Amino acid sequence: MILLIQYTLIFASVLMLVALGGCFAEHSGVINIGLEGIMLIGALGGALAMKFIPTSVGAPVMILCVILASALFGMLASLFLAVAAVTFKADQTITGTAINMLAVAGATVAVKAMNTAASGGSDVSSEITYTAARDFFTVRIGAFQFNWFMLVAVACLAASYICLYKTRFGLRLMACGEHPQAADSVGINVAKMRYAGVLISGLLGGLGGIVYITAGTNAWKFENGVAGFGFLALAVMIFGAWHPVKIALAALLFGFFRALGNVYTGIPFMAALNLNSTVYNMLPYIISLVVLAFTSKKSRAPKAEGIPYDKSQR
Repeated sequence: MILLIQYTLIFASVLMLVALGGCFAEHSGVINIGLEGIMLIGALGGALAMKFIPTSVGAPVMILCVILASALFGMLASLFLAVAAVTFKADQTITGTAINMLAVAGATVAVKAMNTAASGGSDVSSEITYTAARDFFTVRIGAFQFNWFMLVAVACLAASYICLYKTRFGLRLMACGEHPQAADSVGINVAKMRYAGVLISGLLGGLGGIVYITAGTNAWKFENGVAGFGFLALAVMIFGAWHPVKIALAALLFGFFRALGNVYTGIPFMAALNLNSTVYNMLPYIISLVVLAFTSKKSRAPKAEGIPYDKSQR
């Protein structure tokens, strides 16, 4: 049971961070389908930091550097979407899909090239190992393994709620997603606000990526991507009605079903069913389809999301 709680919290942290990222982008008026790719690029940045920063720097410095590297790489990946969608007014769905495909290919090629150069040609894998550095992120509390990323996720949740609903910036951001013409008429720069929303989305998505790949392994093959977690986070965002607190609750629900795939052998009645682990790994995606089928009609997305803003149409 403790292991189930542990995995539920860490997977919920991933989904919450990435879904909050999508929430910022969509509240600004930009649909971020590229969360899957942004997660992977953010994970690459964090993994490189863990690989090359010596463990002698200590836990606080390592944790801070990994968080900064993941956030920076995630923001750089999201910048492609911002430029294409805001500046060039490209189709946001197609752009996001392209980012997803480019991220897997780019990360795989980059890591393979790095490994090949380091090994003199004997290692052409897309895997990065970070065993020693990963230990800095976990603390054993009895039988429970606390991960510092859980605290980071809660801090980001609180910051997101305050930012969106208690600050001038957040209210202006949401105005750009609801009625950009009205926002522009009172002096709000819609393009800058949408850039800000997408970049914040990249920051949070990048953090979600590094949390995901370090959740239960000491190495990651980047050709595997992030197993659809970016799309699952989109379902969490929609089910959470684009509201940070509701997103957190939805993330816990989906995280619980994802955690079952890791711990079902330790639950007697589930082990007795003798089902393949793949069935349990499919559960969160099946649940997302069922939930969205019954709730999507009642979901109210920002009115101007996905619509490029044209000043001439004011």
